[in-house]
Amino acid sequence: MIYGPLVTVLVLAVLIAVSVPLLRRIASLSRSIEPGRRDPPARAPRKLSLYRARASLRGKLPGATRPVTQPARRPARRERARMLDRIAPLDAGELIDTALRRRGCREFSDWTFAMALQRLLRSLRAEAQLSMFGQLATRFDALRCLNNQLDLDLAEQFDASIVRRNLVRPIFITGLPRCGSTFLHSMLALDPAVAAPRSWQLLYPYPTRSPLTGADNRRTRVARQFAFFRLLSPELTGMHPLEADAPQECTDITAQVFQSLRFDTIYRIPAYRDWLDQHGHDGAYRFHRRFLQHLDAQGASARHWVLKSPDHVFALDALRRTYPDAIIVMLHRDPLCVLASVAKLTEILRRPFTRHLDRQQIGAEISERWADGADRMVAARSSDAQILHLHYHDLVSAPMDTISALYDHCGLRLSAAAEARMAQSLRTRPRGGYAVHAHRLESFGLEATVLRERFAGYMRTFEVRPERTGSGSANALASGTA
Repeated sequence: MIYGPLVTVLVLAVLIAVSVPLLRRIASLSRSIEPGRRDPPARAPRKLSLYRARASLRGKLPGATRPVTQPARRPARRERARMLDRIAPLDAGELIDTALRRRGCREFSDWTFAMALQRLLRSLRAEAQLSMFGQLATRFDALRCLNNQLDLDLAEQFDASIVRRNLVRPIFITGLPRCGSTFLHSMLALDPAVAAPRSWQLLYPYPTRSPLTGADNRRTRVARQFAFFRLLSPELTGMHPLEADAPQECTDITAQVFQSLRFDTIYRIPAYRDWLDQHGHDGAYRFHRRFLQHLDAQGASARHWVLKSPDHVFALDALRRTYPDAIIVMLHRDPLCVLASVAKLTEILRRPFTRHLDRQQIGAEISERWADGADRMVAARSSDAQILHLHYHDLVSAPMDTISALYDHCGLRLSAAAEARMAQSLRTRPRGGYAVHAHRLESFGLEATVLRERFAGYMRTFEVRPERTGSGSANALASGTA
């Protein structure tokens, strides 16, 4: 078994990551009090007042919600929390300053992310009940996103034509989650004429270098990060395989300006989600287009972009304003099967990041959210006749027929080479690498009869057939391809 040595190495890596900042701080303090020490010439201060004023990072935010009252902490827990706050502070100003210092920059080209970052961190501190890993991982992720924004700025300074690149008729796959959108996205990405953003590209849009060889190590770096997370959440593999080179969701793009429902999946942060719903998604999609232009500029040839996220359902107006010629594809499935699977996936994803999980709370959040999503899809059908509607059962039972219909709708040609690649993938991974599970609604405090009534309009509008397993339980529902 190799897991023992791997865990040991990972634990040592975390300890080193935690201790190095402390040692650096101690060293800097000792230097500052050294007798007779002469300070180096001070460099010009960064113009940080701009983002502090715009984002009100030191004052009260207009309309800010009150923090959720937390139970009193025991002295030992309070001390651990204070130590963790010193090691991995979640403060917007400190994170921004750290990112600027690391990249040697004075400014971001666009400061509109700062308010969203402040809102997210406030909600995380007040509501998410972050575990030690959760706080360390959150800080790491926030700095990665800020660093990526600065990398885009630096690239545009070198080549201003990047943001003038034309992205013609991108395809957006959306709909209820767990409807086969990942499977369809991965199949389309096998076409050499199609471009799909890969996990390693979304996490690091510009090269990171190996300290030993100097080579671009993004794929290897992301593969290691995914392997670590699989150790923390072994149940995730069968529900949502993580691969560095696999196509990834758009929520990882919009997360880089801290305006993404990805955070609502990983953490329980209702105040942030409410703020994002009210704030809207136009800024997030403007950054989405800019980010995609950077990936497009790195491609060897012009290709047709195919993108995917169920969360596009909540931002269709912003998507249309940003991509007026976008082709939207919606996948549909029995919502009861979807809810049981999404609730389980949410539980798995949140577990490493929080000290407390409440299954019934997760069930209530998921059912309320996707009831709203179903209503939005029904409204979109009547207002946007250009949307292509597909069914999960058709996709999994006859994937090539479904893909051919999609190509016809988009006016694209399915080449013989692309069709051969897709057929080979279906032979080796018929379900895209997903296992079949049976999740019970009542495990998350949900009742099938109540949900059937709530989603009746959606199922009637899109002619969705109810799903059942052979277990005989009305609440035991099968899920597989995401």
